[in-house]
Amino acid sequence: MSNSLSNPVTTDRVNLSRGRGRPREFDMDQALDKAVRVFSERGYHGTTVCDLTQAMQLASGSVYKAFKDKKSVFLAALDHYKTVRDTQLRAVVGAGATGKEQVRLALAFYAEASHGACGLEGCMVVGSAAELATFDQDVAQWVTAALTRNEVFIGTLIRHGQEDGSIPQQIDGAATARMMLCVIQGMRVVGKTGRTRDEMAVLVNIAMKTLA
Repeated sequence: MSNSLSNPVTTDRVNLSRGRGRPREFDMDQALDKAVRVFSERGYHGTTVCDLTQAMQLASGSVYKAFKDKKSVFLAALDHYKTVRDTQLRAVVGAGATGKEQVRLALAFYAEASHGACGLEGCMVVGSAAELATFDQDVAQWVTAALTRNEVFIGTLIRHGQEDGSIPQQIDGAATARMMLCVIQGMRVVGKTGRTRDEMAVLVNIAMKTLA
């Protein structure tokens, strides 16, 4: 199966021909938001094209005109998911006055996503790593790159904290960033079991002790 989009999307809205009638227009971001929810909840193999068309509120023909196949929808949804989440994360972290505060805000961002309905829905990156990365090279490369970017981002926040004096210089920034990445991804996995906000929030306090 191809891992590329059959018709690269360059705008937020896509026009799909309806025979001799007027083109059908749909919002790609909204459609991918819905696809993300389905894939996050059911996984790749547990999601059918019928599930996607119902969730995205599109006819199967419209889906196939925008994408080659289910895998193409999945990869587009992955890209969309990561873009949206990274934008949200950076907005949250930007409120921190010091590097240490920014690390706490980053951890809290993931803890907040790991309880209640959002926690049960799960994370597409974590789900993809568990379900597909061993068997699908395209997904494996995508997941590896995504997790590496997350680790580098956390490491950058730690380095900023060391530069502004909020985090001790003797802290091994690279190793600590890797540990926090594991905590973050673990929270998203455990969150699918129905944990509470308090159960997730306490992990932030524990992780922050490594920066003392």
